[in-house]
Formats: sequence, C-alpha cells, structure tokens
Amino acid sequence: MGSHRIERTTEDIKRELTAIFRKLKDPRVQQAFISIVRVEVTNDLSYCTVQVSAIEGLDRAKEAVKGLKSASGFIRRELGHRLHLRHVPELIFHATDSIEYSANISRILNSLDIKEDEEENDESV
Repeated sequence: MGSHRIERTTEDIKRELTAIFRKLKDPRVQQAFISIVRVEVTNDLSYCTVQVSAIEGLDRAKEAVKGLKSASGFIRRELGHRLHLRHVPELIFHATDSIEYSANISRILNSLDIKEDEEENDESV
C-alpha cells in the first residue's frame, strides 16, 4: 500500500510544481518554455528529483535549472502549503534534452517523403 501513496504523492508534486513554475518571476525560468519530464520521490519522501526539459534545448534547460535551484526554498514552501505534507522533500533539479530530442525526431519524420496513399491504392487494385 505504500507504493500507491508514493505514486499519488509523486503525481501531486508534479502537478503542483507545474503551477508553481508559472508563478516564478526569475527570468531564467520565465523566458524558457520548460516542462517537467519526470518526478521521482524517494520512499521516505526526503528527496525529490525533478527532470526539466526546454524546447529551446539543453543549454536553456540548464539555465532554467539554475533559476529553479535559486528559488528552491520558495518552491518547497509553496509545495508544503499546497500539499499539506508533514515533511516536504528536498528538491533536486536536473536538465534534460528530451523535448528537443523528440522535436528533432518529429522534424526528421515529417521531412521524409513517404507516399503511403499511393502504395495503398496500388495494393487494393
């Protein structure tokens, strides 16, 4: 039963962090279009690893992480108020390039000139 609580808490943290990030006034965070890719919470709720990605790339995500680290006290306090946790986990932010990577794959797939409709019509005749 403990794992369900951790999973539920992890999803709650992710949802609330998204809302808190919108309120941050740090230009490093505001100017980057960042997204929370993954949230992992330890079983004892002492640490929370947050993986953040930006559409603009890994360098922009790293700048946003610097802004998030400097605002981590505010973020933790807001998280505690919103979730009513006895112990708010320490937040560890990591930058990742998963959004940029996915966008690049999508761009490559869209640039391929595949004629599916013509092939399907030839087979049905």
